[in-house]
Amino acid sequence: MASLEVFANPHPDRDYIILHQTDEFTSVCPKTGQPDFGSIQIEYIAAKTCVELKSLKFYLQGYRNVGVFYEDVVNRILNDLVAALEPRWMAVTGSFTTRGGMRSVIKAEHGKR
Repeated sequence: MASLEVFANPHPDRDYIILHQTDEFTSVCPKTGQPDFGSIQIEYIAAKTCVELKSLKFYLQGYRNVGVFYEDVVNRILNDLVAALEPRWMAVTGSFTTRGGMRSVIKAEHGKR
């Protein structure tokens, strides 16, 4: 998995929401081996650092060939970002495309907004 890079928050004294979203997320279903597609939305209130977008893009692309359930991948992404950034608050939402008539949305949060 690619490393997450950070940079100094230019306004650490202010609570403001940063939102990043990709609509091209892919991973692999660990049961069927079939690809899973969806979008990942990352919202956070930064403390001292913010995530650098190129590293975030490469990090998320690292899941392309990983067999992982939706619930696990959303929580893994949250855990890795919290470890790298130590934000005041963060939420990661995975919205996955419909499979077998079911659509799944998973949201995990850290801290208080």
